[in-house]
Amino acid sequence: MSIKSKVLAGAATLTLVGGVGAAGVFGASTASAATPSCGGGCINLFSHQFSGTTPNYVVDVLRQGEKTGQPIILFRQANYDPAEDFTVAYEGKVSDFFAAGLVSASVNLHYGCNSISDACTTASDFPNDWAFENEYAPFGVDSGLCTGVAATAFSDEGVTLQPCGVSSKTVWILDTYDQNLNTPGEFIEAFESTGVPLINGSDTNFSQPFVLTYPNDGYPTDMPRPQLTVQNLTGFSNGDGPEAGTVESNQLWGAAFGVLP
Repeated sequence: MSIKSKVLAGAATLTLVGGVGAAGVFGASTASAATPSCGGGCINLFSHQFSGTTPNYVVDVLRQGEKTGQPIILFRQANYDPAEDFTVAYEGKVSDFFAAGLVSASVNLHYGCNSISDACTTASDFPNDWAFENEYAPFGVDSGLCTGVAATAFSDEGVTLQPCGVSSKTVWILDTYDQNLNTPGEFIEAFESTGVPLINGSDTNFSQPFVLTYPNDGYPTDMPRPQLTVQNLTGFSNGDGPEAGTVESNQLWGAAFGVLP
């Protein structure tokens, strides 16, 4: 069953990127990406390890391979490379993805909310983080393949293209809770400036969740190209998750908007 069918069946409210919901998440007036033809629904994720707040190296599909299992790498930003074209296929709160049957009750317990209502707005509903699927869309054409993992997340598992809307393996949760970023304004600032860890939706390790990671010993120009993985979240614990500012930069991600220079 597609994510759209699951959303309708579960009465969830995941929003197509480009709508009010997407603007609220990403805080951007434009949302193009690597190639101009990718259009207004595209963004680029970039690692703060090499880019800081500027997208020097962005998420890329190795050799532009449009197939399940194709490795995901970082590559120098360019406005002519379709391998850097991605759309946020669907976004919403973790509780929405839970209602759609795409994340587990345990993930919802730790990163969503358990309200009996649909509002999920009270203090007891904290944190209810944002989540999304990142779909490969070369030259703006959706492929049906999203950034994800092939199996339930485990340490050093490679990140690849996987079918969108099928399971939690292609869902990524913006870990504002472990970054001690709790308000919408802080969230937007984190994604666009300071960076935020991205937890894979299939995570089962809630003390040190598996997050999108660039290999410690790799550099984007290395050959063969280093593949992104999922690794346990780093940082010094304050007893309630890592202290803000202690997560390693290879696990902090930002989003770039507009055609890349």
